[in-house]
Amino acid sequence: MDGLTLQVTSVTIMAPDPRVLAEFYSRLLGRPVTTTEGPRPGEPPEDGWAQMSSETEPTLNFEYEREWKAPVWPAEAGAQNATQHLDIYVDDLDAATKHALEVGARLADFQPQETVRVLFDPAGHPFCLFA
Repeated sequence: MDGLTLQVTSVTIMAPDPRVLAEFYSRLLGRPVTTTEGPRPGEPPEDGWAQMSSETEPTLNFEYEREWKAPVWPAEAGAQNATQHLDIYVDDLDAATKHALEVGARLADFQPQETVRVLFDPAGHPFCLFA
């Protein structure tokens, strides 16, 4: 890799309503939604995308997925499995969990570790808060 630079700058999250999901993450993380695009001609009102860009944190992109199926976590044979998730560092796990629930997250039934809380966003993506 001499002279070659590779850097992850963003993560794209597929959703049945990307602008609604971007607003959830905006409330959760305290970061503004910086760009939105409405539906393309002939597409449903939910179509489009949104973005939360930042100079100090990775950009989060949210794109419309017509055939969206929420993943099942923990994984189950034959079900739509989560292929990735966000890990979000927090300095107070209990307070951050309370905040996440207040802005619309749902707590997972199974919690694998004492220092991690697994939650689901409104579209059903799992994400983890960890201290």
